[in-house]
Amino acid sequence: MVGATRPSLSTGSLAEYAVFEADTPFLAHRPVSLDIEQAAALPTVGLTARALMATATVQPGETVLVIGATGGVGTAVIPLLAAAKARVIATATAADAAILRALGADETIGYAESGYPSDVDVAFNLTLPSDHLAGVADVIRPGGRLFTITYPVPQQEWIGRDDVGLHFVLDMDGAFGGMREVGEMAVNGELPATIGRRYTLDQGAQACVDFACRHTTGKLVVTM
Repeated sequence: MVGATRPSLSTGSLAEYAVFEADTPFLAHRPVSLDIEQAAALPTVGLTARALMATATVQPGETVLVIGATGGVGTAVIPLLAAAKARVIATATAADAAILRALGADETIGYAESGYPSDVDVAFNLTLPSDHLAGVADVIRPGGRLFTITYPVPQQEWIGRDDVGLHFVLDMDGAFGGMREVGEMAVNGELPATIGRRYTLDQGAQACVDFACRHTTGKLVVTM
């Protein structure tokens, strides 16, 4: 991650050595009670899920449509939405439906826009390019909100509606909290990590290929 105030921060994934800025909120000691694999799976998705919830201020009883719910961010944010007492409708394959329901989704639907429910209060787009959100915006009630984490940075005119709030969520400076807060939530059971597949270090290249080319449920973790 590269923020405006910490331009040299890098991820270091699969690297033997990595250099980080000492004062970044994106580094924290792993809580002793947090499993190493869970800690490895949480960083980016946990931060993004927290930022979405802080920005969206979802209210009890609101209907939230989650597009791309089976990925890392989706599986992290669904429990937070359930805890906020929202009604969660999540896009998923039939094979992933049970996982999402266990995380707190009230209903799962297919990926086709024709199957989206109507009159939702809030939509989280976690996968579609942000210049292809008109179909999502169509099912949001007047005065509702649409939050997206994907590029390109969205423009209001792209969704064809001025009565839906459009928000791009990308917290590159830890304004909504950093890894210490993510770790605390994980330890408290508020923010579980969903691990779809595990790889050994010598399978690291295959993990990268699978991430790019295969359907992903939760996060892929490379162990050493």
